[in-house]
Amino acid sequence: MKRILSGIQPTAESLHLGNYLGAVKQWVELQAGNDAFYCIVDLHALTVETEPATLRRRTLAAAAQLIALGLDPKKCTLFIQSHLSEHNQLGWIFECITGFGEASRMTQFKDKSSKSGSDRTVVGLFTYPMLQAADILLYQANSVPVGEDQRQHIELTRDLAQRFNSKYGEVFTIPEAHIIKTSAKINDLQDPNAKMSKSASSNSGVIDILDSADVNTKKVKSAVTDTGKEIKFDEKNKPGISNLLTIHSALSGKSIASLENEFVGKGYGDFKSAVAEVVADFFTPVKSRTEELLKDESALLAILE
Repeated sequence: MKRILSGIQPTAESLHLGNYLGAVKQWVELQAGNDAFYCIVDLHALTVETEPATLRRRTLAAAAQLIALGLDPKKCTLFIQSHLSEHNQLGWIFECITGFGEASRMTQFKDKSSKSGSDRTVVGLFTYPMLQAADILLYQANSVPVGEDQRQHIELTRDLAQRFNSKYGEVFTIPEAHIIKTSAKINDLQDPNAKMSKSASSNSGVIDILDSADVNTKKVKSAVTDTGKEIKFDEKNKPGISNLLTIHSALSGKSIASLENEFVGKGYGDFKSAVAEVVADFFTPVKSRTEELLKDESALLAILE
């Protein structure tokens, strides 16, 4: 049995379809047969200025959504990062054994700081990978499910664990990155060549889990499509329709080939209506369960202790 750990930032009011298919769905699968720890990393979210009340609300909402999406507190440990001071304590120790040049080479920091400029880049973004290393190593995780963009941070985590162990004894387990391979690459409904993201300039292309069925139906029906009438998967020439086929397939369990056959001779309007229905059928009960959990905050917090 592997000890696994992964985390998600509560940086929006709702998780979105890309979060579910890109990470949470795999978390649900991994909780069976593994010693799974899942963390809502609210301290990492502080790298973006947020009102305390807003961050707290988003943190609890993220927890409720994760449970509603299938994380079972009886099968995994779900917790909030800031509730355990050891994360910050160990993070500081790792900052003290990380070289400045080593930290400066982190691609994610370089990308984000180049976009915002040095005067607007917070130091917390620079030290983010050391806190992330603490998140992982505190729990002696030997497998860390992450996206490809986090591979470099996991390599730094391994380096820090080995460095600490060589100086002070065999304290930390050396983790391996478990790069999540998802066949469902979900793109923005308004820009089907761009990844669906909460940082998009407009929310109109993002399917939020906590949006009403009516709102998400409107988003799907307004999705950018392509010239022509054929419902066919072709990412290069028909990225909009291909994205909608991917969404339908991922949520309905039907293969893309079977969907292409099902909609032969039908127009984009009919197909969009079918996609909207699948989205509503999948997320309406998730939204209801989330709202139910949030009504009893004390009970939710008890689950997270």
